[in-house]
Amino acid sequence: MRWALITDIHANRHAFEAVLADARAQGATGFALLGDFVGYGADPAYVVSQAMALAAEGGVVVRGNHDQAVALGSTAAMHADARAVVDWTRAQLDVAQLRFLTELPLQAHSETGQILFVHANAFDPAGWDYVQGRAEAVKSLHASPARIQVCGHMHEPMLFHLSGTGKAGEFRPVAGIPMPLPAHRQWLVIPGSCGQPRDGNPAACYALLDLGDTEQDDAHLSFQRVAYDVEAACAALLASALPPAIAERLARRLEFGE
Repeated sequence: MRWALITDIHANRHAFEAVLADARAQGATGFALLGDFVGYGADPAYVVSQAMALAAEGGVVVRGNHDQAVALGSTAAMHADARAVVDWTRAQLDVAQLRFLTELPLQAHSETGQILFVHANAFDPAGWDYVQGRAEAVKSLHASPARIQVCGHMHEPMLFHLSGTGKAGEFRPVAGIPMPLPAHRQWLVIPGSCGQPRDGNPAACYALLDLGDTEQDDAHLSFQRVAYDVEAACAALLASALPPAIAERLARRLEFGE
């Protein structure tokens, strides 16, 4: 199976459409959506509806922290800007879409159990800690026997590995370059954000993962970057009913990949 690994769409319809089209053109036969469908972007209803459709077709879909915040509603403890985005986003979603976000699992496995899909990490999925480097990656890999973990939450692409002897390593991937994932190691894949990358490149991120025929076969992975109409995504934000200062700041982050 060729998996398309997509995460942190953040209500960016234009980026999501471009990534889905690219993944299908490259022969993706399975879709794994790793959470944070909402927050930051202008089109939460569209993104959630597409996630619902992919889930109905057998796609893997897990919950992110922004999804949880919107499902539960804002609280007085939130920063004012975060509260405004949550309140606005909830107003865009219907009852079925909010229920969908509420009922999403924190983690899921592929049918064979080879892959663990989770938004933040495997050691405490509900705690939303970031895998910021090798130490957190090793902690996450130790928390599951899955041969491959796929995490979102971090908005920059990254790849970590752990050998049977406990030796860990990391790669900052180059887009479009396929690489083997040898079966004698565990791997943690962070595809990067589809809707709001933060590595200085506004092009949408996702990854393609090909599994071997058996668990003894190497898998193969390629990180992808997809150009899309960033200006249209920014214009949609500025035209939304989000507070103007928030919309302008989010549009700048989209434009510059920050």
